[in-house]
Amino acid sequence: MNIVADGNLPRAVEAFGPLGSLSLIDTVDFRPETVRDADALVIRSETRVGPSLLDGSRVRFVGTASIGTDHLDVPWLDSHGIAWASAPGCNSRSVTEYIVAALLEAGRRLGRSWSGRTIGVVGVGAVGSKVSRAAEILGLRVLLNDPPLARQTGDPKYVPLDALMEADVLTLHVPLTKDGPDPTFHLFNAGLFAKLRSRPLFLNSSRGSVVETAALAAALDSGRVCAAVLDVWEGEPAIDAGLAERSLIGTAHVAGYSLEGKIRAVVQVRDALARHRGIDSAALPPLEPPPADFPPIVIPDGAGSDENVIRQAVSSACDIALDDRLLRKSLSVPPSERPRAFARLRIAYRVRREFAAWTVSLPVERIEVGRTLANLGFKVAFRA
Repeated sequence: MNIVADGNLPRAVEAFGPLGSLSLIDTVDFRPETVRDADALVIRSETRVGPSLLDGSRVRFVGTASIGTDHLDVPWLDSHGIAWASAPGCNSRSVTEYIVAALLEAGRRLGRSWSGRTIGVVGVGAVGSKVSRAAEILGLRVLLNDPPLARQTGDPKYVPLDALMEADVLTLHVPLTKDGPDPTFHLFNAGLFAKLRSRPLFLNSSRGSVVETAALAAALDSGRVCAAVLDVWEGEPAIDAGLAERSLIGTAHVAGYSLEGKIRAVVQVRDALARHRGIDSAALPPLEPPPADFPPIVIPDGAGSDENVIRQAVSSACDIALDDRLLRKSLSVPPSERPRAFARLRIAYRVRREFAAWTVSLPVERIEVGRTLANLGFKVAFRA
């Protein structure tokens, strides 16, 4: 079996080398001539897969190391007998930690504490359910909106979208869909923004086209939305520079880019490819992130409020302020170069480890904040 895989995927050689003849290429090099003789492709979300790439090729399997599949022409793949797989849930922890970092950094910039306020979570799947739990740990009251789950379960905890219009924070965690009973394309449009009654902080780390760009920009200009934290954008990698400049925090679609999340995605796709070839995936060797070899996060004596301590710990592990600066710097190049600069931010993203890889050293009297950090996933060590 000839496998062509994206060389930017961690542990790709260990994962796919045992399954066949492996070729690693760069994300931008997935073209008809480079994949024509492949039996299987392993891609990232930047690579669009459909007839323009695969028509006339030998490819019979496409695996994407991502949660979303909107870059795959699934009907075309199905109609041509090409199996495909994604990695649902692989980076749900990473995205959750990004949202925690975003809330804390946005709170600092806006001069707000979120404890006791209300957050509306739109989409309560692998990511949204974890975000809901993290928000509760931070002291927020959570409202959940997920029409498919509401129908499936009948659980009254899932409320209509209109019930979220008075929330202090809105965060989106839905797939991008254009068909079916619950399409999400431009779910947040001018009409929906007009219903907002509380000037919320607005976060989107799902897909850019879930939000109508012009409508969000207008909502920010009018004050219906007090501020936006955006990790995803319509038209990526050619993002709207005006919206990026209006955002309180903007990042380059990196919320799910923890090392652990990337490795989980690779493992899920590897196992799917193995099953496709009739190989017992249980017999394949495990792939684990390397041991943490960095020093603990030391919170000094007199570090201030519990919220300030939590922010210090979280920003040390997930430096969203750095990601914001890097995106803004990428917008300083000529417009024609911005898509490439955006793509480079993703491809060359630093190694980011999830909270569980970090130990936070706290003064012994900070027991309560230590409990909060442990509930968020950190290891905690107290010192006298």
